[in-house]
Parts: sequence; C-alpha cells; structure tokens
Amino acid sequence: MHDDDLPQVNLNLLVYLDTLLQERSVTKAAGRLGITQSAMSHNLRQLRDIFGDPLLVRGRGGMQPTPRAEELAIPLRQGLTALRRTLDGEPAFDPATSTRRFVLAAGDAVEMLLLPPLLEQLQKTGPSVDLDIVPFDSRRYAAQLETGEVDVAVSAFFPDAPALRMKKLRPESFVCVVREDHPCVGERLDAATWAKLPHVLVSPQGTGGPGVVDHALAKHGLERRVAVRIRYFLAAPMLVARTNLVLTVTRSLAEMFVESLPVRLVEPPLELPTFSVGIGWHERVANDPANRWIREQVAEALRS
Repeated sequence: MHDDDLPQVNLNLLVYLDTLLQERSVTKAAGRLGITQSAMSHNLRQLRDIFGDPLLVRGRGGMQPTPRAEELAIPLRQGLTALRRTLDGEPAFDPATSTRRFVLAAGDAVEMLLLPPLLEQLQKTGPSVDLDIVPFDSRRYAAQLETGEVDVAVSAFFPDAPALRMKKLRPESFVCVVREDHPCVGERLDAATWAKLPHVLVSPQGTGGPGVVDHALAKHGLERRVAVRIRYFLAAPMLVARTNLVLTVTRSLAEMFVESLPVRLVEPPLELPTFSVGIGWHERVANDPANRWIREQVAEALRS
C-alpha cells in the first residue's frame, strides 16, 4: 500500500482490528467498542478484503489469529498508541499534578509485597496518579511492554526478549510455612519429613512442573507429594493454617502470612536457590519522563 492509497481506507478499521486481535471474539470486540455484532462482522469482512487474509479463524476456545494477523498485532498497537499520544498532546510530566494512569504487570505475590508501600509513596509524590495492575504473563509481557499496553513489569523471572531492559532490586530466599501446632514439624524440619508431608504448590501459570523444591529433593533421592495445586498465593496460607500442608514460599511473603494467620516459619532442610525481584521496561521508553518516574517509584517500593 502506498501513501496515495491511504485515503481509500477507513482508518477506523485499524482500531477495530486491534480490538478484535485483543478480544478474539466478534461479540466481545463489538461490545467493547459500543457497536453491534453485525457491524463488527462487516468490519472484519472489510479487513479481510484489505489484507487478503482471514485474519481470525474459528478454533478451540474461540477465534484464533492467523500468522498474518500475529505479524500485524504489535506494529498495529504501536502505531495506535503513538497516534493517541500525538492527539492527546501530552504536556511535560509533573507527578504532583498528573492524572495519568499507569499499567503495571505483576503476579499476586508481587502485588501483596509491592502495592502497600507503593501506594503510600504515591500519596505523597503523585496523589492523582492511578494504577492498573494486570497479571504478569511470561508469554506476553514483552509484547505488552513493546506496544505500551503495559508501562512496567515486575517479576522475579523475565524470559529473554529483544529491546527489554531490566533491573534487579529485591533479593529473596525461600522458607517453609506450617500451621502453629503442626503435629509433625518441630522447630526444625528434616528432609525426609519434608518430602513426606503433603505440599501446597502455587503455580501461577497452571503448569505445576518440577520446581526448586522438587529439584532439591531429587538430589537426595526424595520426591514430594503435591496434595493441592493452586494458581494464587493468597489462598495458600489459609489452607496451611487449617491443615497439615506445608508451603514453601519467599521469605517476604511468609513473614506477611505470620502477621495475620496462625502459621509459623521453618527453615528448609535443604539448600534452595536465592533470586531477586526486579522491574522490566522497553528501551523505547527508557528516557520517557513519566515512565522513568513510575519506575523509580516501583523500585523504591520494592527496596522498602
């Protein structure tokens, strides 16, 4: 397509395509944009004619993008984001007066650690700034940062991605959590008992594959039983407080659990790796004043 061809194209269709690729449903996309389903279906037919590709086809769990649509998704989002910012004519960023809404990607464990000190800071440094917290998805976070859908990602593990910058900020280690009156656990925990106890495993991605505990036990010829597998950290200590389950989790989270529930901490009987929680952002916003400011706020909250 040449520049002379652009007047022949309804550029609103690009907004419709962006929404369709996000929602992967004609009905949901139509509802989000406030148009009828039949109108959205008509828009999709026009888009298919323009690109000479089906773009979205029916598959398991709804409509799936074609390879051509996947190629379009990121540059399309980048272009629309840049256009919106141009039309908004954003003034110089002043956190004291800004009403901007920042989007952070983080798991629920990070949310529990990060948000209380971060919100306390923002009351002083950016009282009218708002936050949206979306789940950290290791498969999508790089694209979300690249397109501007997410401003900053916060995680312990960032899969490699081009143009991503990251900074490690908060060192962490693992500890075991059991109920206060656990009948099988005293002040110390030996490896054999640790393996025999029923475990609760938090697997945010739902895969539940072998983790640090499994690898440590395997080195000693031991294997644990995962009695309960869940996706969110908030429920885990509540299960531990009322059962004989054992939870192995980061020390920072475990200390929060002890403050509000009848549970106690026990050192793991085997050596487990340490790691750091950090922040990730795209290099295109490395010098953007607003993004730099929110990164500094998140970094300070993590250090605290």
